[in-house]
Amino acid sequence: MKLTKIDLNILNEMQKNARITNLELSEKVGLSPSPCLRRVKQLEESGFINEYVTRLNQQKINLKLMALIQISMDKHTPERFDNFEKTVKEYAEVLECYMITGQTADYLLKVIVPDMEFYQEFLLGRLTCIEGVSAVQSSFIMRKVIDRTLLPLGHLGKK
Repeated sequence: MKLTKIDLNILNEMQKNARITNLELSEKVGLSPSPCLRRVKQLEESGFINEYVTRLNQQKINLKLMALIQISMDKHTPERFDNFEKTVKEYAEVLECYMITGQTADYLLKVIVPDMEFYQEFLLGRLTCIEGVSAVQSSFIMRKVIDRTLLPLGHLGKK
């Protein structure tokens, strides 16, 4: 599916507010409601829209400590990587997991927990127990400077 300017506008507006009504969306992008709804359905079916989520206030639910954790593996084998990835996918505290290059680490995790005590339990009782984990380096987030979910779409409208 080739994205039109209206499709890009729909995606931008929906990134800003996933709960926007079809009527409000159609007004913002300059379409009548029926064609607008069809476009949204096409964007969903084509895989441009993955999911709709609700972001919770982490302070209100007592998740006050966020860490970036670099993980090094002892062996670089598909089995080691598969086992690590399968295991961390089960940990609700892991918000993001990236296999990385250009560092001494193999993975970068973004983790959120209530406090340092919980973090220590998570790190020593679960994360370092995964077979193959050979080194861990933690950095704690002091303040979020940018916390956005909107993906840039400007490059899609240019040729």
